[in-house]
Amino acid sequence: MLDPQGRLNIARTGARNGLLDDLYLFLLVSSWPRLVVLLATAYLVTNSLFALAYLLEGHSLEHASAGSFSDAFFFSVQTMATIGYGYIIPHTLFANILVTVESLTGLFGLAVVTGLVFAKFSRPTARVLFSRVAVVTPRDGVPSLMFRMANQRGNQIVEARIHVVLALTETTAEGEVIRRLQDLEMARAQNALFALSWTAVHPITATSPFYRQTQESLAATEAEVIVSLTGIDESFSQTVHARHSYTADEIVWGARFVDILSRAPDGRRRIDYTHFHEVVPDNAAR
Repeated sequence: MLDPQGRLNIARTGARNGLLDDLYLFLLVSSWPRLVVLLATAYLVTNSLFALAYLLEGHSLEHASAGSFSDAFFFSVQTMATIGYGYIIPHTLFANILVTVESLTGLFGLAVVTGLVFAKFSRPTARVLFSRVAVVTPRDGVPSLMFRMANQRGNQIVEARIHVVLALTETTAEGEVIRRLQDLEMARAQNALFALSWTAVHPITATSPFYRQTQESLAATEAEVIVSLTGIDESFSQTVHARHSYTADEIVWGARFVDILSRAPDGRRRIDYTHFHEVVPDNAAR
């Protein structure tokens, strides 16, 4: 259901949800490298199309070489950006109409790109690191499902909460195959101050959906543990969120996480991310 980055891993068919239906949202959630490439490509393509339009009419641009695509292209760039060096100027009515249309296009484009870039810069995001695997091992004598998270930013997430569900593929009495979601009760679902590391613990009691489950039974039902974390970013005072999921083969039984917290010489807490994902066999689970 979720990919390693916490995004929905679902193929949609039959629904009218094309790229152009919500282009702004697509650009807003795109990564910075992809956004820059898309905007640069759109800018070059648009100026190339206007350059070709200028060339449709011979001698439409004064002081430009006849049939020169480069002259028409750079004139288009100057027009769209309202630079106006003044060496090449429109010579005919057709060229002036194109200049008018291109200037309007440039104004709209600048407004959209400015709003898009500002929205991406101002939108708070959480950089939460989830352990690559979850473990099942005793905690305080009770078999428990555990995974850990860490805040990779220097700021703090206050009033952080996690909601964890177990997704299983089951067949109803009527023979219908469904994806059933069951909440997992956490030993501590809220953290007043999420600054370093947080190990989430789900006690596997008789009421737990994990009770009497094995790695084989979970794999047979395409089990997936879905984690959703929300909190308030102290720097922006806005809600941030992060998601992750663990499939059956990403749950290690009879293991515990390597300790990553220690004390620095000056007495401060120190977290070692180099061992964040590491697990070791837990003799207590045997």
